[in-house]
Amino acid sequence: MNASPGSTPVIVGVGQVSDPLDSPDYRCWSSVELAAAAGRAAIQDAAGSGSEVAAAIDVLAGIRPFEMSGPMQPPLGGAANYPRAIARKIGIDPPHAVLEMVGGQSPQHLVTESSTRIARGEFDAVLITGGEALSTQAHFLGRDDRPDFTDHTGGQIDDRGAGWDYYLDDNLLAHELFTAPAAYALIDTARRAALGIDPAAYRREIGELFSPFTEVAATNPLAAVQRGGTADELASITVDNRLIWDPYPRRTIAREKVNLGAAVLIMSTDAARAAGVPREKWIFLHGHADVTDIPLLERPRLDLGNAAVDAVSVALESADVGVDEVTTFDLYSCFAAPVFAVLDGLGLHADDPRRFTVTGGLPFFGGPGNNYSTHAIAETVAALRSAGDGFGLVGANGGILDKYSVGIYSPAPKAWRGTDKDAARGPASTTHTRLPVVRHADGRARIDSYTVHHGSEGPDRGIMIGSLRGDGSRFLAYLSEELCELSVGEELVGLDVVVRADGPRNVADIASRN
Repeated sequence: MNASPGSTPVIVGVGQVSDPLDSPDYRCWSSVELAAAAGRAAIQDAAGSGSEVAAAIDVLAGIRPFEMSGPMQPPLGGAANYPRAIARKIGIDPPHAVLEMVGGQSPQHLVTESSTRIARGEFDAVLITGGEALSTQAHFLGRDDRPDFTDHTGGQIDDRGAGWDYYLDDNLLAHELFTAPAAYALIDTARRAALGIDPAAYRREIGELFSPFTEVAATNPLAAVQRGGTADELASITVDNRLIWDPYPRRTIAREKVNLGAAVLIMSTDAARAAGVPREKWIFLHGHADVTDIPLLERPRLDLGNAAVDAVSVALESADVGVDEVTTFDLYSCFAAPVFAVLDGLGLHADDPRRFTVTGGLPFFGGPGNNYSTHAIAETVAALRSAGDGFGLVGANGGILDKYSVGIYSPAPKAWRGTDKDAARGPASTTHTRLPVVRHADGRARIDSYTVHHGSEGPDRGIMIGSLRGDGSRFLAYLSEELCELSVGEELVGLDVVVRADGPRNVADIASRN
């Protein structure tokens, strides 16, 4: 689908704000207030006072905050209509309001969706914004002086639901894979075993991957951790950097406790001209892709990230850009696995001088819930405007490497070229073999991957993905105490075990003991 010249979508404004808990001017902003402040900043970025820009906005699309992403009520109260509450704070009343589903892919997905609808002539301008007050929520939880963020703003809303059905089921919940570090540790352990290296060497590889991220974060005034870190410092297990879920030391996992907001404003070129947006503000979306993979347990190769690789490949192809032409990257980095997936798939290396983040990454810049990649897009836009040319790639990941959305951005003009649904989805969800999965496992099996949680006293529980020797069916199980202890000094991937159902969960033990 090609757009008429006047309906070509362009990013015209971006905005970012922070409200650090330890700042002397801490304002105790809610997620709504953070998103609204970022939205105002994006409007002002587009055209100064922004009155004509603000009046042109047809849609306010809200990134679902974490407080509304689970079954529990918001701990400090929340908005009945999140995007409408944001719009009221900004001082606009667009005809359409959207609340997106969960997933780190959602900011980039919304940019692509909004651009497509602008190109079709359905809308003139879409403001995408989100905020997370996770640091404030943690600080005030259970206190008598906690703020009340309840907001009763009403009005039209397209609430797309949380969308957890794809990411989680009873099997994953029973085996603790609602815990993101545990889930991703299974992917990284599978990759480590495939490479044939030991845990200490793999932690060092993670350190080498993330050390350049710390250098970027050190120069970003919005970053939660503004200091560099060597590979050794990130990989070394210390009191301040203890193992969480093996192979992750604390400093190499996403830092959720931040107060951040970010927004992106997209307009048609006709609307941008009419609103007085200077041409030098325009950034074009040259390529894009949204890919959904098969569920984790069904993937024959646990060490690969097919959705991520497919999405990046499709987006680069649609942009007519080679990976060597990309000047800035931001690869979703909640843990090492999503970054390694793209590097491995495209033949890139951790020491690439272009680095793979423009923010500092989720462990160091911060991981503001579903909204992180809005910050990545905002930083990419700023970098491209400053350079005046080049291509910026943003890779946004959701679930357990389940959904991956990519945008290729540039100041260079390019007519909008959409892709059909199948091409945009990519091959990951349709062409890869799916393994059978059993909920309750019984019999001899093989460990395909595992991770062990480390508390203050050492290993206290472990989780594995295995394959039954009889028919190859995949299953989840907890490790026995003996297997957890064995994991400290021995490789468990490939080990023979016996698995038994124990109520809603499975438990695996050393085969020779049964």
